[in-house]
Amino acid sequence: MSSNFEVSFNSPQCGWMSVGFEHDGAEFHTTTAHAPHKTALSDMLNTVSGMLCTEGDYTRELKWNRDPEEYDFAFTRTGDIATIEITEYPTSSRKHGEVVYHFEGDPFGIAKAFLTTFQQMFEERDVDEFEENWHQEFPIAELEGLKEAVAGYG
Repeated sequence: MSSNFEVSFNSPQCGWMSVGFEHDGAEFHTTTAHAPHKTALSDMLNTVSGMLCTEGDYTRELKWNRDPEEYDFAFTRTGDIATIEITEYPTSSRKHGEVVYHFEGDPFGIAKAFLTTFQQMFEERDVDEFEENWHQEFPIAELEGLKEAVAGYG
């Protein structure tokens, strides 16, 4: 099980945002669109928070796209092990998917990586003109929820 997990979300540009996950030499990078999955950022923050706050096993799947490619981001937790698995589909029909990223690690380490990245995005949101470039508001309430989950974990 790896513990060297990093998350990157770059400044949005014209409704697109670069997203990346890395650990121990394995990586996944893509560009995602703000639509049609308009709640993807909020859902991702809520999902990571849920991994820390939920007793017992936990599973959530988020959908996101690059157009025409589609992605499923599966987050699971069983005991003290959390898994992130990303499946890529060539079109929105979601047929013939291929797992393009898989990570297993400590739920707290995953949550801290997301918190660090989203906190940085929050701090730079005015400089990056986040709302204008992402075509929606920054998920402040969800970021606060993740902060609380991390602070209260353990």
